[in-house]
Amino acid sequence: MHILVVEDDPTVRSFVAKGLKEAGHLVEMTDNGKDGLFMAVSEKFDLIILDRMLPGGIDGVRLLETIRAQNNTTPVLLLSALADVDDRVQGLKAGGDDYVTKPFAFSELLARVEALGRRGRTETAPQTKLEVADLEIDLLSRTVRRAGQKIDLQPREFRLLEYLARHAGQVVTRTMLLEGVWDYHFDPQTNVIDVHVSRLRQKVDKPFGAPLIHTIRNAGYMLRAE
Repeated sequence: MHILVVEDDPTVRSFVAKGLKEAGHLVEMTDNGKDGLFMAVSEKFDLIILDRMLPGGIDGVRLLETIRAQNNTTPVLLLSALADVDDRVQGLKAGGDDYVTKPFAFSELLARVEALGRRGRTETAPQTKLEVADLEIDLLSRTVRRAGQKIDLQPREFRLLEYLARHAGQVVTRTMLLEGVWDYHFDPQTNVIDVHVSRLRQKVDKPFGAPLIHTIRNAGYMLRAE
């Protein structure tokens, strides 16, 4: 699933994101309500994991009420150190689908995530393929084809291409790639992104003539047809 994690505690955020990625999910993260709201309404997610107490003027309940007012039905799992019944009821009444109190075992969180995912799949068919022009990415078999020809990718290359494809037609910044593909929350001051993008171009673009991976000057990268 494509999951958004909105959590201001860096330890909890990293712990949750790492576990979800190891379970095969694509994770995007932010540490405040303002950015969380923007991401929730501007991108398509299968699930949102939302901390109840957030900095920046928009807490979890307000964020949740705002997206529900816009008819956004994405399942939302609330995280909170507030364990009182009234607090849980307030979160659920605001539009939350489930509520987990801190501290929690990741195994329980993952079970709840998967349960919400199954509930969502009864309403909408899961996305199993991504297509951009003649590029096809099968998310179940983890295979890639372009113009019908199979392309062999390393796991990190696949994650990078998948991330670009999920944001096809959008500028993807280096920060987004570091967080979404490498799980870095700082700039390591290395050329790791450039190296992997170059390798990806050698496999996805060079043999086929028409490039799909474009460098956007002073901004990042974009996957799109010419």
